[in-house]
Amino acid sequence: MAIFEGLSAKLQDTIGRFRGKGRVTEKDVKEMMREIKLALLEADVNYKVVKSFISNVSERAAGQEVLESLTPGQQVIKIVHEELIELLGKVPSKPAFASKPPTIYMMVGLQGSGKTTTSGKLANLLRKQGKNPLLVACDVYRPAAVKQLQVVGSQLGVPVFAIEGSKDPVDIAKKALEHAVSMMYDLVIIDTAGRLHIDEELMDELKNIKNAVHPHEILLVVDSMTGQDAVNVAESFNEKLGIDGIVLTKLDGDTRGGAALSVRAVTGKPVKFAATGEKLNDIETFYPDRMASRILGMGDVLTLIEKAQEAFDEKKALEMEKKLRTQQFTLDDFLDQMQQLKRMGPISQVLGMLPGVNTKMLSNVELDEKKLVHVEAIIKSMTPQERRDPSIINGSRRKRIAAGSGTTVQEVNALLKQFEEMKKMMKMVSNMGKKGARGFGKFRLPF
Repeated sequence: MAIFEGLSAKLQDTIGRFRGKGRVTEKDVKEMMREIKLALLEADVNYKVVKSFISNVSERAAGQEVLESLTPGQQVIKIVHEELIELLGKVPSKPAFASKPPTIYMMVGLQGSGKTTTSGKLANLLRKQGKNPLLVACDVYRPAAVKQLQVVGSQLGVPVFAIEGSKDPVDIAKKALEHAVSMMYDLVIIDTAGRLHIDEELMDELKNIKNAVHPHEILLVVDSMTGQDAVNVAESFNEKLGIDGIVLTKLDGDTRGGAALSVRAVTGKPVKFAATGEKLNDIETFYPDRMASRILGMGDVLTLIEKAQEAFDEKKALEMEKKLRTQQFTLDDFLDQMQQLKRMGPISQVLGMLPGVNTKMLSNVELDEKKLVHVEAIIKSMTPQERRDPSIINGSRRKRIAAGSGTTVQEVNALLKQFEEMKKMMKMVSNMGKKGARGFGKFRLPF
């Protein structure tokens, strides 16, 4: 599911009707503002935030910069885009690191917001940026909370500090810090307890941990799916504890997503990270400009490039290029390419980052991911010789491959046909310079 799918589709519909307008009247602008206002309110964006946003856009849209513009429709869209970036926080807010390590992050939030998993995801993300993290289990109340953090830590290969049987989170935090200093960890991420709702006892405990270890960043983990409640939670935590930034979770599972547009405006604190899926690498730095572009269907090519660089092996890419040039591309290579593509995340999410792709069109993409699993199963059911040279695959071999992969002979035939088309396309690409060939004909990916 695309981020802010419902809101995104409505806004894209509204601004799409405006895009080509050569003349924009005051009535047009009012109509557009009314539709945007309704879309934002339906998406659970805080009423005060909506009011302020609409007022800012309307004021600018009625000004000279639109009326004297050559393409007024596009100019209004540009204003909506700029004001959305302003609402989300203008510039990305980088995580703070201590000049003298270790840097201490304290993760806070309500129970069920995804604190423990997010602590692990954050450790994983910052380790890729050169940090040496230590996770600390300070949730001593929730059954199996310590075990959950240990499981997440072992999956990522990140050490977890815990004191079995201890019911004193302040003592655990202090001892974890001493351990981090002696073992040269330069980043300490403390997973604290949550409650189903905010109470004085919880806040007192968090204040005690804060006063004991003096964290460099207190990050509030907010579940985007809780809508308006998320804003109230953020306001309370900021008021009572003082937070430095927000991590939004479950951005992939909500068709409304208005909380994400409201928390920063209401608390004045930046959204620093966004968790976009269930896997432990599904977290990214929050870029207001990229998020605004994604919501308005303008794409997010920069994040797409970053995901591709992370997922694709450079050495393999160079080898692949050579194979394509010499037309030695096999089904093994094709399988390898698909597996690297899968590492970038769900296809619908990847396609949603391309400019001009309407979120409504992506609602059926999940079905295509099942086809991708079939393609993988078919190739894996072939012998090494068959993968290298598909021309030897006769009728009886096709039956065997279909049975082995749990698919049909028709599906095996379709894949082999697509692969042959793909090889022809590769030949066209390599001849492009010589013959000036254009386009790729009727080639379609088999998923």
